[in-house]
Amino acid sequence: MILNRLTLALAVVFAAQPVFAAEPFVVKDIRVEGIQRTEAGTVFSYLPVKVGDTMTDEKTAAAIKALYATGFFKDVRLEARDGVVIVTVEERPSIATITLTGIKEFSQDDLKKGLKDTGLAEGRVLDRSLLDKAEQELQRQYFNRGKYAVEIKSTLTPLERNRVAVQFDVVEGNSAKIQQINIVGNQAFKEKELLKQFTSTTPGWLTWYTKNDQYSKTRLAGDIEALRSFYLNRGYLEFNVDSTQVSISPDKQGIYITVNVTEGPQYKVSDVKLAGQMLVPETELKKLITIKPGEVFARDRLTETTKAIGDRLGNDGYAFANVNAVPDLDKDKRTVAFTLFVDPGRRVYVNRVNVSGNTKTRDEVVRREVRQMEGAYYDAEKINLSRDRLNRLGYFNEVNIETPAVQGTTDQVDVNVGVTEKSTGSVMLGAGFSSSEGVVLSGSVSQSNVFGTGNRLSAQINSGSVNTVYALSFTNPYYTIDGVSLGYDLYRRDVDATSLSNVGAYKTSTYGAGVRFGLPVNERDFVSLGLTYEQTSLTTYSDSPVQYTRFVNEFGKDNDTVRLDTSWARDTRNSYLFPTKGLMQRVAAEVGTPGGSLQYYKLSFQHQQYIPLSKSFTLMLNGEVGIGDGLSGKPLPFFKNFYAGGNSSVRGFKTGTLGPKDANGDALGGDKRVVGNAEIFFPLPGLKDDQSLRMSAFVDAGATFGPDDRDNLYKTFAFGDLRYSAGIAVLWVSPLGPLKFSLAQPIVKKTGDKAEMFQFTLGNVF
Repeated sequence: MILNRLTLALAVVFAAQPVFAAEPFVVKDIRVEGIQRTEAGTVFSYLPVKVGDTMTDEKTAAAIKALYATGFFKDVRLEARDGVVIVTVEERPSIATITLTGIKEFSQDDLKKGLKDTGLAEGRVLDRSLLDKAEQELQRQYFNRGKYAVEIKSTLTPLERNRVAVQFDVVEGNSAKIQQINIVGNQAFKEKELLKQFTSTTPGWLTWYTKNDQYSKTRLAGDIEALRSFYLNRGYLEFNVDSTQVSISPDKQGIYITVNVTEGPQYKVSDVKLAGQMLVPETELKKLITIKPGEVFARDRLTETTKAIGDRLGNDGYAFANVNAVPDLDKDKRTVAFTLFVDPGRRVYVNRVNVSGNTKTRDEVVRREVRQMEGAYYDAEKINLSRDRLNRLGYFNEVNIETPAVQGTTDQVDVNVGVTEKSTGSVMLGAGFSSSEGVVLSGSVSQSNVFGTGNRLSAQINSGSVNTVYALSFTNPYYTIDGVSLGYDLYRRDVDATSLSNVGAYKTSTYGAGVRFGLPVNERDFVSLGLTYEQTSLTTYSDSPVQYTRFVNEFGKDNDTVRLDTSWARDTRNSYLFPTKGLMQRVAAEVGTPGGSLQYYKLSFQHQQYIPLSKSFTLMLNGEVGIGDGLSGKPLPFFKNFYAGGNSSVRGFKTGTLGPKDANGDALGGDKRVVGNAEIFFPLPGLKDDQSLRMSAFVDAGATFGPDDRDNLYKTFAFGDLRYSAGIAVLWVSPLGPLKFSLAQPIVKKTGDKAEMFQFTLGNVF
């Protein structure tokens, strides 16, 4: 195209030469002819000749070249008449519209953005060479989705005023599927085991959802790296991927992948030494070394070791510490020794902490979560903790912390905290469904960052067949500069146990108002203290358990409580929804004080720990113990009893039915509760990279016991009275809210226990 344009320009120049060849002349005027859309002033601005200049052959050639270079014109001619230069141009057409037909795989806007990047966009001058680029760009987009049979045809339709309509007719065709993946050269491991490291796969029962059976160059590159990591983590230091071949069937519907590898020998670690400037006691750094002599070499352990040593030095201000592992291979003995060279660099301190991106949130709200202080030595642990605390606020979509060196210094860095804010206010109307409560309607209005102050305000309504809650709450998380929080609550809570089959019938209606304080002990421990006043109205029925009617007859149906709540919690989990490591411990006490007619206490303890078994498998161990009783000679109110059974305690049994029962076989709850769970979490087969879906296999145990009553068969705790179940469960964070369901089979049950194999909850049920 460039060659053709140059040839045309030269032809015009040579054709124009006789006009000016006789004699140069002074330009008296310049006229432009043939323009339709382009302004005459635009043409004048590109001409290297002005009125009063002397026109020569050289200037004629330069003028034609300059006008062609604009890209606005497909033909340019110059003539001279009595000192007047006449510029005659033929404009290129402009693009009026761009239309794409047959598009299903992409949105029109996304494809048009890609076309614009190639230079083809509405309002621009049409260059036919760009049509080829545009077709290639569209083809590339479809190839990335595995649609290799796509057909694209462009059409130009002339319009008035020298404009054209561009239309791309697309026949998408079907996506090509990976029909076969072969690994050649493997001897130590079976091909089936190696293919488990690949995200790319042949068509399966879930690939319609994951699309992992569609070829992607980027995905295959990730798979090759995963294969390399698999071998290096098992001692094959000389492993190499020799070549990768990808072929497509003649009908462009099938993809065949072959990966050729050389495994090499397996190496064991013979020695690990430290060298360089360690600055901290060598014995302390040696404790961070996870790769040991005599073990098969594992790259992930070596990486973990160098990172741990670097982080340890970073905690003492060495922000740019570098730990380099130098291997020494003995190919005859098939061993490798490592020398870890430690270069701490210069110790640095923080000059400024800068906050950006917070257009709504006040600067102080961000800064009070930052644990790295200005003027102090750089501390990597505190910077990571600052990032975690800012993420836990829930005010930001993204938190990015950078530590650039201060220009002109060698021992200073700035801490730049960049945040991307998200909406923190919400008005929600929703519905959930629980196998125990049925349909649950909910609505809430909340703002977790009122006027950018970090204060939280919410009003909530949840309506279920068992629990109905109306609540208004306000929390100031930094009532004091030390992080003491202050909150207020107003609520009404109705409980209708008549909706639960096999549970003693009663109703309660409770109004309450309270104040609460939260006191952070350290970064992981939190103590809370609250005081609440409640009024409770009780309703019993003719079929209610005798224990319930006896309580109402003795203490009346209307009671009040001055309730003191206190708790201590420690949470080191790395995620709220899908944790893979860490623990959560909680000790709580609820006391009905002598200030009210109901006087009692309830104590509970929970210990939950997540233990990573591998990259994909996590073991969760959970234990809960609760005990309660009345005070001042009064019994524990029956509606304060503990219950067990159901999706949140012992699955496979109906909600709240494990433990003491009345003469009719209805569950009464108890003043003691024991629950234990062991659960292994893992990705759903075929969806190992899906962060919204997780599966588990579990064993549950638990029951309630007491109170000391002549009608109660389970007065005191005994291991023989625990119920056990086992099964599988799935948790899916769906667009409608969290969906949790389980399929469980009771292993040990007692007479009168009610089994319920399938249980589920959709949405947030309160």
